[in-house]
Amino acid sequence: MTATLSRPGRAAPPAVRRAPSGGRTPAARRRYALTVLAFLLPSAVPLAMFVLGPMVAAAWISLTDWNLLAPANWVGFDNYAKLLTDPKTGDVFLHTLAYIAGYLPLVYLGGLAIALGLNTALRGRTLLRGVYFLPVVTSWIVVALVWRWLLNPANGVVNTVLAWFGIDGPGWWTDPAWAMPSIILASAWKDLGFVMVILLAGLQAIDPALLEAARVDGAGWWRRLVSIIMPLLSPATFFVIVISLINGFQVFDQVYAMTGGGPGGATQVVVQQIYDLTFRYGRAGEASALSWMLFVVILAVTVVQIRGQRKWVNYG
Repeated sequence: MTATLSRPGRAAPPAVRRAPSGGRTPAARRRYALTVLAFLLPSAVPLAMFVLGPMVAAAWISLTDWNLLAPANWVGFDNYAKLLTDPKTGDVFLHTLAYIAGYLPLVYLGGLAIALGLNTALRGRTLLRGVYFLPVVTSWIVVALVWRWLLNPANGVVNTVLAWFGIDGPGWWTDPAWAMPSIILASAWKDLGFVMVILLAGLQAIDPALLEAARVDGAGWWRRLVSIIMPLLSPATFFVIVISLINGFQVFDQVYAMTGGGPGGATQVVVQQIYDLTFRYGRAGEASALSWMLFVVILAVTVVQIRGQRKWVNYG
């Protein structure tokens, strides 16, 4: 404890009044909060109207029996119980997982290969980046219709080229065994540019001195890729995997345009089932319940990814 001494006959100096924790007075904190709120409102209002509001509405509808026309009837959790006991619910989730299992490795490895190629002193690489990214900004309906034409079993370009080598092309989107691979090919082709841009940004953030030092020490291309590039690229890889998983669970446009869920339900995915339940069968309550089940699955997968990143993501 420090004592404050003063000369006789002279009053001690008044104690200094300290501001509350954080260095701001209550009035200053209120002004700061209002300022932050003013900047957030332009994005918070649309978020509440078009995301949070519909989510709450869907949660309520999931507890009712509603055909979009007549008044909704309260049924509690009957819709969830019906979906959990319906074999078709398991089928659509399995089809969605099959899509992700084929799409994710293809789009990541393809995007990584393109990013590695464009990260070199390649002539015209700026133009190539734009060319590879062009499908990303193209409408999904247009891409799906183009691939539907390319993979046409009768006169499509792919089967025509295969015939030149004496190979009988498959039925693609008309064959239950090949319909999902057809959608995976179209999806990976469209999203390669997005993955390429993210991974290319990660590659360009790697210090060239590290790669040069490894090369001087005798590390070959493969060793530099495995021991230096991939660990330092792990943050970009983590982002790509999380975004691709979320998008993969919500696959719909390409399925709707290329196969409509067929043939024989072979490509019926979760979001396609939500659409059909709502607009084809008038079972909006079940559709809302299924959408919330999908939300819970996506949330769980994302949480697992975020927790697991500590073991393999290097933020260096």
